[in-house]
Amino acid sequence: MQLRILGLVEVRDEQTGLHLLPTGAKQRALLGALVVKAEHHVSVERLIDELWGEHPPANAANALQVHVARLRRMLARPQRQDADQRAQRPWIMTTSRGYTMRLAPVETDAARFGRLTDQARRILPHDPWQASELLRRALSLWRGPALEGSVLGDICAGRAAQLEEDRLAALEMLYEACLRTGRHGEITGELVELTTDHPLREGFYGLLMVAYYRCGRQMEALRVYDRARGRMVRELGVEPGPALRCLMEAVLRHDPALASAPVPRPAGPCRGEAATSEAVDTGLAVEEEIARLRLRIEHLQREQTHLLRRFDELTAGTPDRVPVGSGHL
Repeated sequence: MQLRILGLVEVRDEQTGLHLLPTGAKQRALLGALVVKAEHHVSVERLIDELWGEHPPANAANALQVHVARLRRMLARPQRQDADQRAQRPWIMTTSRGYTMRLAPVETDAARFGRLTDQARRILPHDPWQASELLRRALSLWRGPALEGSVLGDICAGRAAQLEEDRLAALEMLYEACLRTGRHGEITGELVELTTDHPLREGFYGLLMVAYYRCGRQMEALRVYDRARGRMVRELGVEPGPALRCLMEAVLRHDPALASAPVPRPAGPCRGEAATSEAVDTGLAVEEEIARLRLRIEHLQREQTHLLRRFDELTAGTPDRVPVGSGHL
C-alpha cells in the first residue's frame, strides 16, 4: 500500500489492484493536506482556509465534516481485501479541534524518493555509476507536478514547492554523476532543455558548460554563460553567482580540472560493483523496513494505550472477579 503525492494524489496497492483517486478538487485538496501533515494535528480552521481560502461557505465547519466523511468512506472502500488488510490503510482521526491522518504502515512515494536521493548523495563521490541508477529510480517515481490538482491553499502549495526543489536538486545530482562517469556527450540535449525550462537555475547552466567543454566545444560553453548572465541581469538585476563566474574563467584558461578523468564503469559482473549494488539495495531495504516497523510500533503503542484506557473505564468500580482458568468452580 502506498500513498502517492508525486503527481495526482492517489492511494494504490499493487498487490490487490486497489486504486483510489479523489474526484473533486476539495477532496483532493483535503487528502493532500492531511497527507502533507500526516501524524500531526490539523485544525478545522486551517483546513477550511486550505479548501476555501478567503471565501468559505456559511456552514464551512459542516461542509468540512462532509468532505472528511466522504474521504473516510473512500479510504475504507473494500476491494478484494480482507478486514486485516483494510486495517492497514491510512485512517483519519478526529481530535478535539481538528483532524489527524495516521499513515502507519502506509508510506508515501515522496518518502521513498527522499531515501533514494539521500543514498545517492552519500555514494556519489566514490560510486557515481550506482548513484546515477539510484537517482533514475527516484525520479521515475514522479508522475507529474507534486500534489497535482490538490494545491488550493498554503499547506499543499508549500509542500509542492519543496518537493519540486528536491526534484531539481536530484536532477542536478544525476547529471553531475553523468559527468563524473564520462557521459557528457549524452546529456547536452537534456541540459539545454533544462536551462530553457528553468532559466534562473545556475546549476543547470554550470553542468551544461562543463558538458560542452568536455565535448571540445569551448565557445558554446562560453555562450551558455553569456545566455545565463543576460537572463539573470534582465530578470533579476544581478550578476551570476561566484560559482558560475569561476567556471567561466576556468573555461577561458582551459583549466585541467575541467577535463578530469571519468570514473570507468566496471566491465561485466565485477565483484566489487555487485557488492556495492547489493550493499545499496540492502541498505535501502533495511531503512525501509526500519521505517515501517517504527510506524507499526507507534501504531501498536497508541492502540495499546487506547485499549488500556477503555479497559480501565469498563472495570472502574466493578467487583473483583474470579480469573478464568484459576481452578475454582
